[in-house]
Amino acid sequence: MGKTSRSVNNREMVKVRFTGRILFPVPSATIPIMIFNTRVLKKIRFKTFVILIPVVAFVLFVGYQTRQDDDRTWSIYKADAESTSYSKLSQINTGNVGLLQPAWTFSLKDMAATGRPGSSECNPIIVDGVMYATSAKHWVYAVNAETGEQIWSFDPFAGAEGGGVSRGVTYWEDAEDKRILVTGGDQLFALDARTGRPIPEFGKNGAVSMNVGLRDDPESISVIPTSPGIVFKNLLIMGAEVSELYGAQPGYIRAYDCRTGKLVWTFHSIPLPGEPGYETWPPDAHKYAGGVNDWAGMSLDIKRGMVFLALGSPSYDFYGADRKGSNLYGNSVVALDAATGKYIWHYQIVHHDLWDYDLPAPPNLVTVVRDGKEIDAVAQVTKHGFVFVFNRVTGEPLFPIEERKVPVSHIPGEESWPTQPYPLKPKPFARQIMTEADLTHYTAAGHDSILKKFRSMRYEGLFTPPDLKGTLMLPGTRGGAEWGGAAYDPASHVLFVKSNDSPEIESMQKVDVEKETQNQTVFEQGKSIYMTYCVSCHGKDKNGDEPTYPSLIGLRNRMTREAALDKIKKGGGKMPAFASVIKGKEKGIVAFLYEREQNSSKVTKMETGQTKAGADKYLNLTAYGHFRDPNGNPAIKPPWGTLNAINLSTGDYEWQIPLGNDEARQEKGGPETGQEGSAGPIVTAGGLVFIGGTRDSKFRAFDKSDGKLLWQSALPGVANATACTYMVKGKQYVAVSVGGNKTNPSGFIVAYKIP
Repeated sequence: MGKTSRSVNNREMVKVRFTGRILFPVPSATIPIMIFNTRVLKKIRFKTFVILIPVVAFVLFVGYQTRQDDDRTWSIYKADAESTSYSKLSQINTGNVGLLQPAWTFSLKDMAATGRPGSSECNPIIVDGVMYATSAKHWVYAVNAETGEQIWSFDPFAGAEGGGVSRGVTYWEDAEDKRILVTGGDQLFALDARTGRPIPEFGKNGAVSMNVGLRDDPESISVIPTSPGIVFKNLLIMGAEVSELYGAQPGYIRAYDCRTGKLVWTFHSIPLPGEPGYETWPPDAHKYAGGVNDWAGMSLDIKRGMVFLALGSPSYDFYGADRKGSNLYGNSVVALDAATGKYIWHYQIVHHDLWDYDLPAPPNLVTVVRDGKEIDAVAQVTKHGFVFVFNRVTGEPLFPIEERKVPVSHIPGEESWPTQPYPLKPKPFARQIMTEADLTHYTAAGHDSILKKFRSMRYEGLFTPPDLKGTLMLPGTRGGAEWGGAAYDPASHVLFVKSNDSPEIESMQKVDVEKETQNQTVFEQGKSIYMTYCVSCHGKDKNGDEPTYPSLIGLRNRMTREAALDKIKKGGGKMPAFASVIKGKEKGIVAFLYEREQNSSKVTKMETGQTKAGADKYLNLTAYGHFRDPNGNPAIKPPWGTLNAINLSTGDYEWQIPLGNDEARQEKGGPETGQEGSAGPIVTAGGLVFIGGTRDSKFRAFDKSDGKLLWQSALPGVANATACTYMVKGKQYVAVSVGGNKTNPSGFIVAYKIP
């Protein structure tokens, strides 16, 4: 066919014609000239024609397939079914990434101009030149991936307030039936990928309630998925976000038929009688215990038909007197048969969790080399800073793991587990020990304050149980790896993971809210509820800690009472659902938040969340907060955030660098401070690691071989989301979802390319 000097990456579509009829498009770089008609064909001798037809057909097929593959290099959450966050694209590489410039910016417009800026966590997917993404308000958008022009949008709340965390959508197709599967609130929707309209034959008018099929009455619960599901053949496998308080629902894993929405199978993450693992709970715990949910996503070995779960903590997270035992399958990596939901193997990474050390990200399906042989494996990153690596088929650890004795709980009724697993390799990627030498010294008074607090608490290392005198936690509930997870490079067998060092204090207190709030006014009742459940995140003065924990000052000016109450009941982001907590006392919390102190009627009786009959309740009143000095400075010296490169074949580190910078707190002439963040990295065949997620609102590219910063760009907001990269018409793009700002609270999607 002859050679062409044009780059294969510079594809433009031409039409192939035989006797004037269009057959299919092919890349012009693969077939420079392929326009035939009957007059030309008549001039070709029969033998030549016989030889030419299969050659032409083969080349056309290869060219077409190459284009289709390029258009689908990021068609699944975190790049692929294996959750690698890896792209085979190399047009943007270490040699030219410095030329990267904004290609387009898509401004979302689904929030009020006066609203609080949203925080988007969406990892967009791209299918055949169309980008599908969700906003901070949970709307779904289809966008031209080349130009950034909107094609359609879908509001899953039909004009209601809505919102909540959404990390993306799932794509499914069967011939010409192409669907976007996405959740909004507790509803699972199937949308026509071309139009964004709900597909009537899916569930009821295009939606399925995910409240149906769990333990309790669907009308009285609310299950809100935050991460997209994963498709195996015609099944959509889903996890869910559930409350982390007393009375939470169990986080069962469920598979739905992609065509009809029918529930096909359920895996009981809190086992029922007769199921393996039931013996690790008290009898009848399945009737009241909750949690053990896959909120962060999952991965899939399509060839073997295995789905891998990263399960969370049992509820309540910080006190487990009503769930004595190791509590399978809490905090476990679990492998299931994707077609049936049947159990294959598991490994429990934290026994009887008391620290909210739920598994924060999908397992990475990887390959490691041992004795010259490649082994398919599973790598799981954790909040407490470990990487666990298992044989994918058997679950056997590929590095030694020791069960070590850990401190014993002193809280009445609690029976903490005596040992916890410690992998010997790789070494922890987050700090797990803190001493007085690690305390910051911004001012003498500030240092004295945190030193006094440090000395007053119980602290015996990584697994110090919650205690009534207060306990220090490090890396903390926002520490180590977060929901952005890790990226895996198959060429080097290196895992790249963002880590946080974010110590916090557990302040345990026995509570009896019903008794404490008797004979109070409705307003006083609401204040008691707030000071018990809400103060650790939103603060005594309601100022919060933006962007993670919003300020509640002036709430009346930006949210209706009905919308606020709905948000409190259902939860969203890091906030759990409080429906069971506020049941019967909704007026109280609304009166307090909306400063209606004139409400003076007395309260006589309340209800609290469900737990084991007669069991005491202890709450961590400072859960998810930060250990800081009185001026708001971090109590621990930097770095507060790092990017790590770990060789999974050897278990050794290739490099570790601070990620992000707090210029106001950076020591003069010192290294960058690193910053806390939840977004994960992506890695490409071009030798690059891209990552945002830091509060300095920058998007960066590093050399994957040594961690050298090669490029960075200022963003209009914080990119609290994992990026994506894709090819359209021969051009590679890198795109990232960006949170809102004062000018546009709805947020943005920003795409880059090399001009």
